[in-house]
Amino acid sequence: MRDYPLIYPMFALVLLTAVVLVTLFRRRVRAVRQGQVSMGYFGIYQGGGEPEASAKAARHFSNLFEAPTLFYAGCLAAMVTHDAGIAVQVLAWIYVAARVVHAIIHLGANRIGRRVRAYGIGWLALLGLWIQVVAHVALNT
Repeated sequence: MRDYPLIYPMFALVLLTAVVLVTLFRRRVRAVRQGQVSMGYFGIYQGGGEPEASAKAARHFSNLFEAPTLFYAGCLAAMVTHDAGIAVQVLAWIYVAARVVHAIIHLGANRIGRRVRAYGIGWLALLGLWIQVVAHVALNT
């Protein structure tokens, strides 16, 4: 496993995505049971509005398929170019930690300032990871 240490932060992000999906499902079921929205709404997402709690979870779940795709690609690029050293590993774990904090904030009290900081830290880690990989390739070709 020494050759593929980035599998672990990648898997951690997959687990976070799964946790958010379960959270989304539970919130939607609760909203239907409490009469906040009809089950038919989820057929084509028309005919009312989704309650805030499940809407936040839905938006967060979608978000985990946006910027994180760059994370997965960066980790794969690092492994392919044999640049999965300590710097890349630390940046990868910082990114995952920032995404976990971002999820906790967004799905919880949703304090915008804190959420933006967590998101920003994640982006800085992601950019750092990519810069490291590109520098490694540029210096070794």
